[in-house]
Amino acid sequence: MNLKEYYQKKSIPKLKKELKIKNELELPKLEKVVVSLGLSEARFDKKAAAERVESLKKICGQKPLALRAKKAISNFKIRQGQVIAYLVTLRSKRMYDFVDKLLNIILPRIRDFRGIPSYSFDKSGNLSLGIKEQISFPEIKIEEVLEMHGLGITIVTTAKDKKESIGLMKALGAVIIEEKKKKEEEKLESLEEMREKRESQTKVAINLSKEKEE
Repeated sequence: MNLKEYYQKKSIPKLKKELKIKNELELPKLEKVVVSLGLSEARFDKKAAAERVESLKKICGQKPLALRAKKAISNFKIRQGQVIAYLVTLRSKRMYDFVDKLLNIILPRIRDFRGIPSYSFDKSGNLSLGIKEQISFPEIKIEEVLEMHGLGITIVTTAKDKKESIGLMKALGAVIIEEKKKKEEEKLESLEEMREKRESQTKVAINLSKEKEE
């Protein structure tokens, strides 16, 4: 039984019961998977860059899309129009096959893996993961690897919030653990929230001043 069939036969009844949703069309489901790979220092080495692209192609079974820099950044030695990353968007059968492989083969093979941390899910119901080494995927042969590199994986769902997304992934067989973010990540997030709050307050103040002038 593939993952799509498992979702239809096993996951849907579980989700109906857990989320208390009767209409199947309103239940959360997988929408797409985005796999990304940054070139980093490999952008200066054609052979290393080619190897990364080939590894992404093998892992996803699809030709990657090149992402180019919109503007030059001298501090990072990035030129405008330079390829800085690659990504692949998976849908339908390839999406289900990839998620099935990720949950049942890739993640269990990672050392000290205890489950997907709950903080990996965002408020919009999407799941973001980082794989540190490409050799975690069975398509990559370690003897052919020039250097290790990581991958970014984002599983986009139709879930309305974090709770629905976690419920969906659990219903698909994922192991989810309640885990807090590291202090450094929490600090960055709180700083971002403070910045957004200040910007919002500034906009309100500007609007009030305009109203007074009028």
